[in-house]
Amino acid sequence: MRDIAVFSGSAHPELAAEVCAHLEVPLNPTRISRFANDCLEVQLQANCRERDVFLVQPLVVPVQEHLVELLMMCDAARGASAARITVVMPHYSYARSDKKDAPRISLGGRLVADLLVASGASRVLAMTLHSPQVHGFFSVPVDHLHALRELALHFRGYDLSRTTVVSPDLGNAKEAAAFARMLGAEVAAGAKQRFADDRVSISSVIGDIGGRDVIVLDDEIAKGSTVLELLARLREQGARSVRIACTHGLFAADALKRLSEQPDVLEIVCTNTVPIPVEHHTEKLRILSIAPALAEAMRRIHNGESVSALFDAP
Repeated sequence: MRDIAVFSGSAHPELAAEVCAHLEVPLNPTRISRFANDCLEVQLQANCRERDVFLVQPLVVPVQEHLVELLMMCDAARGASAARITVVMPHYSYARSDKKDAPRISLGGRLVADLLVASGASRVLAMTLHSPQVHGFFSVPVDHLHALRELALHFRGYDLSRTTVVSPDLGNAKEAAAFARMLGAEVAAGAKQRFADDRVSISSVIGDIGGRDVIVLDDEIAKGSTVLELLARLREQGARSVRIACTHGLFAADALKRLSEQPDVLEIVCTNTVPIPVEHHTEKLRILSIAPALAEAMRRIHNGESVSALFDAP
């Protein structure tokens, strides 16, 4: 791993440090400063020439600040003659802007993908993109990981004999079915209709719920509106217990507090793709690390090995 150089922006340096610990390489320093006119300046403070450079930066709040940091990091690495620049983006928030569902609306997912490539990115390593088509927005290779292995290893510590994995909507049903197979559980899905960013309706849940232990699986939880609506349907259909699982625990607008206050929710499980401030943690929250998976993917990319083996069932 001599020719590898890992840098982090300000979005999630703790995750970058954990990844580097698994790779047994140093996390190189990045200097991010601001001019008097509010413009950012980024300097990568280690040699990049002819090295395999990895830039770790999830797009989290404040998203626009962290995006510009990442674009400048790519540009700095390209200007420093890096042999290859891989953007390690555990959370791609603009992936939700993936379709033209209204007149004269921008496709942010594709636009930001183009910006990353234009700034110098030659490869992207992402985790649980919001929808499959986002993968195709990039004109450079994309290694798309998921956190189902980490989540499955956690839930195998419970009695799963009467468990049903529930997807909040049909769009995530394929991932829920794959997760259910890992656990040897049944699968169900909600019939969801979205009216606004924070207003959804779930008319029913298709599948066997009555008297069963439910694991709600979603790719991300932001305001928690979908999960709260789903909980109401699960209660109506007689679910015995509920655990909530997601890859990206954004938990905006006190969502974590509101979900933790639900008496039938036993546990809320997410990964550390995005940082969750300690002061927001609750007793029901469990955070799993995806640093080992990211580190192994980076090692395989660097050595020219297959990354698909990381998707084998644990």
